[in-house]
Amino acid sequence: MEGQGLISRSEGAVLVLSNNNPQARNALSPEFYTALGQALEDAACDPGIGAVVLTGEGGHFCSGGDLRQLAKRRELPLQERRARLEGLHDLIRALRDFPKPVIAAVEGAAAGAGLSLALACDMLVAARDAVFSVAYVKVGLTPDGGATAFLAEHLSRQVLTELCLTGERVSGERMHALGAVNRLTEPGQALSQALALAAQVAAGPERAMARIKTLCRAAYANTLTQQLEAEAECMVRSQDTDESREGIGAFLEKRPPDYTKLRRRGN
Repeated sequence: MEGQGLISRSEGAVLVLSNNNPQARNALSPEFYTALGQALEDAACDPGIGAVVLTGEGGHFCSGGDLRQLAKRRELPLQERRARLEGLHDLIRALRDFPKPVIAAVEGAAAGAGLSLALACDMLVAARDAVFSVAYVKVGLTPDGGATAFLAEHLSRQVLTELCLTGERVSGERMHALGAVNRLTEPGQALSQALALAAQVAAGPERAMARIKTLCRAAYANTLTQQLEAEAECMVRSQDTDESREGIGAFLEKRPPDYTKLRRRGN
């Protein structure tokens, strides 16, 4: 399905959502915010969707905010500028809190808020020559969209500060070395590799994977005591599910588990 700002299609149990503004290297737009937010809301309730791949049309992931629109915002009152920014931040929160796996497939530019969108996903597949940058400083602005929070999970304070103060372009290869990219591909192969990874996790146990996502997000802020408590709570709940019955039963019977039948039954 194609809409202004977003193209969506299904690849089996994987929903592919593609930023569709190639003339502006997929700069963000209000239409994209609305369409992506709605697509994620719908996908969360769709038992036929097990994972999502987020990508961009025309050889670029996302070049960030539309500077022509941002320039006009200086004329708005401070509170209205803040309200406009929350459109981006709501989208970042929607990606973070989405209950199913989300994988970014990055070719070309992932700059500014585009970098934030990519890093907000659960996993990231990137071409070697993809370009990531925290480019705000080059136009007299400061990072948003959680860029500093996401990068801080991988970088020392010194390296984070350097990238934000210089706006230096970082290749997909370096981002992989820093641990921010799960899988590195040759140019033009990011989407196909992301689809393969998404298909693998889409076949998994939906409720268990949602709990795993929550645990992984919390692990960076929790103390060991807090994380042990969170893990214990998730484990005891997971033990009493049809998913664990199917998974353990399949292991003991030496057969592949079939979690998709549970989704069809709504379990």
